[in-house]
Amino acid sequence: MSWKEKLIVAIGGATVALAVPLVQKFEGTVLRSYRDPVNVLTSCTGHTGPELRDGQTFTREQCEEMLYKDLAKHANALSCVRAPLTDGQRAAFLSFAFNVGDDAFCRSTLVRKANAGDIEGACAELSRWTYAGGKELPGLVKRRAAERQLCERGLA
Repeated sequence: MSWKEKLIVAIGGATVALAVPLVQKFEGTVLRSYRDPVNVLTSCTGHTGPELRDGQTFTREQCEEMLYKDLAKHANALSCVRAPLTDGQRAAFLSFAFNVGDDAFCRSTLVRKANAGDIEGACAELSRWTYAGGKELPGLVKRRAAERQLCERGLA
């Protein structure tokens, strides 16, 4: 089974269909290792990890596999939210967990609000996470706005 198929089984095809393009849009895909805005060694579509080295290059296929593996790993963080979620909310929260990390996601006020039944408040929390390295980053402002819009879709 491919990593894409594993991800679809883990979180559902509709969620994957929403999450993948969202993450791809805001992470971009770079076929080499590079330093992100806060100096974290990164490759492909936002992949980080101890196996990366400066100057590495990757194929599109390798980058796609890394993206699906990474999303599958971060999909586990969605279990921190016990409230029922729409596909859009799951996709927005997956994009967010991918970006900030599972621990930060699970400890966040966003998760506390969702688990308390305040999904609207949980979605609003996304707008607070626009800083990295002590600076507000325009890319994070745009990403959080897109995640929030997806999260709030269908709320009264």
